[in-house]
Amino acid sequence: MRNRRFTHLLIFFIMAALAITTSCQKDPAVKEPDTSKTNLVFSSPGNFLAVSGTLKIKYNDSTYTFDAAKDSIAFINVRVDENTHYFGITAINKEHNMSFGVSSSGFVYSNINRSIAGGQFLLSADDKKPALQLSLSKYSGQKDFGNINIIQYNQGNELAKGTFYTFLAKDDKANSPYYKVEGTFDLQLK
Repeated sequence: MRNRRFTHLLIFFIMAALAITTSCQKDPAVKEPDTSKTNLVFSSPGNFLAVSGTLKIKYNDSTYTFDAAKDSIAFINVRVDENTHYFGITAINKEHNMSFGVSSSGFVYSNINRSIAGGQFLLSADDKKPALQLSLSKYSGQKDFGNINIIQYNQGNELAKGTFYTFLAKDDKANSPYYKVEGTFDLQLK
């Protein structure tokens, strides 16, 4: 159980680091990347920064939208070791007061439906403290952690298109309530 939690925490730290790294790509002082070379945004193969498209997240009665034209949305592939691979989406908005990440184990390709392995949603009122912090917690007896459905992946200009749902908690205690978070993504390379 501890190894599994460590793996999930490791994935979130990697996703958070990638989100912070990619957020600098949208700085107005930074020259826009050549869209013909979008596959070279990250040095690790299989990691892509979306140039256009949206990631929409529904939590409670609100919908939150990341727009790749101004915010940073990355589709990542992480190799932990020879037998352990993850893929996911990580995003941070231009104002740096909202971030989201969701991941699944295995390799990504079109027309798959996989279980969620990790997730996190942060909203901040100011720079000092998050107003809302939700994350995937496998501490209690929760059996369904959600799914990610990839309809299209890395075909032509389409980076990734699909839907997901997951259940996130405000803390990692056994009796913490879970909140359903749903979303859609349609991300392009150009």
